[in-house]
Amino acid sequence: MQPYELSLTEAADAIRARQLSPVELADSVLERIAQTEPRLHAYATVTAERTRRAAREGEHDIAAGRYRGPLHGIPMGVKDLIDVAGVATTAGSRVRADHRAQTDSTVAARLTRAGAVLLGKTHTHEFAYGLTTPQTRNAWDTGRVAGGSSGGSAVAVAAGMATFALGTDTGGSIRVPSALNGVVGLKPTYGLLPRHGVTSLSWSLDHVGPITRTVEDAALVLTALAGHDPRDPASLTAPAIDYRPPAAVDLKGLRIGVPRNYYFDHIAPEIEAAVRHAIDQLQALGARLVEVEIPMTRYVQATQWGLMVPEATAYHADTLRTVPELYEADVRILLEAGELMTAGDYLRAQRSRTLMRQEWARMLEDVDLIAAPTVPAAAVRAGQETITWADGAVEGVSDAYVRLSAPANITGVPSLSLPVGHDTAGLPIGMQLLGRPLEESVLLRVGHAYEQTQPVRDLARAA
Repeated sequence: MQPYELSLTEAADAIRARQLSPVELADSVLERIAQTEPRLHAYATVTAERTRRAAREGEHDIAAGRYRGPLHGIPMGVKDLIDVAGVATTAGSRVRADHRAQTDSTVAARLTRAGAVLLGKTHTHEFAYGLTTPQTRNAWDTGRVAGGSSGGSAVAVAAGMATFALGTDTGGSIRVPSALNGVVGLKPTYGLLPRHGVTSLSWSLDHVGPITRTVEDAALVLTALAGHDPRDPASLTAPAIDYRPPAAVDLKGLRIGVPRNYYFDHIAPEIEAAVRHAIDQLQALGARLVEVEIPMTRYVQATQWGLMVPEATAYHADTLRTVPELYEADVRILLEAGELMTAGDYLRAQRSRTLMRQEWARMLEDVDLIAAPTVPAAAVRAGQETITWADGAVEGVSDAYVRLSAPANITGVPSLSLPVGHDTAGLPIGMQLLGRPLEESVLLRVGHAYEQTQPVRDLARAA
């Protein structure tokens, strides 16, 4: 096995045992990037010289007994919305083509403090306003979309081009590409990870989170990043904890909600079969399955768009007027649409969110978490605009991908996406676990328990 094939946990164990050096690991991943980037286009910027320098510094510190923990010497990518001092943050747009960050975002600073080694910035759909990341190819089939908007991060992890990566999630942008590329994606509770220094799409829906190869890897990154930052007005003051899940796979006594509505409507049969099989495996580990009714489903899409569109337009108000020609057509249309929404429209969406949060809190009183598909369809072909369901209904690709992930953004609850198989075309299938606010540890425990019953996953085949 080559070093780039190691999960974060495996690499950290090897580095701590002095069986692998940070320099060896960084060189292996950089070589992998050189081999695969021409096909996959995961990176907007690769900081190879900086990477090697940081790896040498990490190796020196570890040899001197200054080991900082499991992220020390681990190479990672960050989405091109997240500021790193001295590195361009373009947000995938010509509007920000010349922008270079002067200071670190909070999450970048915490990763540096933990000893992680930056590989570069990963591609995003322009300003994270889309769910395909058109610059990037799917890690399992280069003729298909990577998912978005954190598509570059998900593909980099799936292909061995990063040991882990950070993404952002406003309507599913961590979980959707993670599901489509067969990796683990965690959208934490709203406010758990600070967003200071992260380009916003929609301030009341935006989240930062890790994309990794395993659930345990996600827990390690979350542990390093969680914590209050007063520079983010939404940042929570939750106490710092160690999120690493227990080794035991016994889920006895845990109540898992299985939706009887919404999450299994208009969904590919192979995805439904794989997710239901995974839920049955959770039951075999001791969990009790409880049917639940998802509340207010008819308002999900309207609420998501009613919040996101005006907030995004407000953020871009100046540049939309001064340099509109620099935006890609799909993003510019959405931003211009936001100018037509009234204050009343926005307030109605806010009221709907308040009611939805209350109803979800009531639903989660009866179960410990919910298990459901992450997306209703596997990765579509590049350029495909619609999906036709078995009953003849036609749905836009972006609407389909956001439909099952948006409830967690609206309500702010944590959601973990993990791979649960492949369809007959060999494309990955994802299941998401949704829980109560600040109960990431429950999701990680369940996800890790499921993962321990499965074969070790290989890197993506297109890489």
